Amino acid sequence: MKKSTGDVLTIGELAIYLKIPKSTLYKLVREGKVPSQKIGRHWRFQKRSIERWLERTGEANPDAQGVR
Repeated sequence: MKKSTGDVLTIGELAIYLKIPKSTLYKLVREGKVPSQKIGRHWRFQKRSIERWLERTGEANPDAQGVR
């Protein structure tokens, strides 16, 4: 099964997708709050894992307005 290149996001792409600064995303990744994989020196994110994570965190925090 061939995956499209849109299935894996870089830290910059994910920051844009989540509409947060890259510095905030790096902090969340270091704290283990975002599903991620480190490949060498680079962080990568599977889009479907991020979408599931957003659904779970939204359910856990129904009053939250986003990631802070």
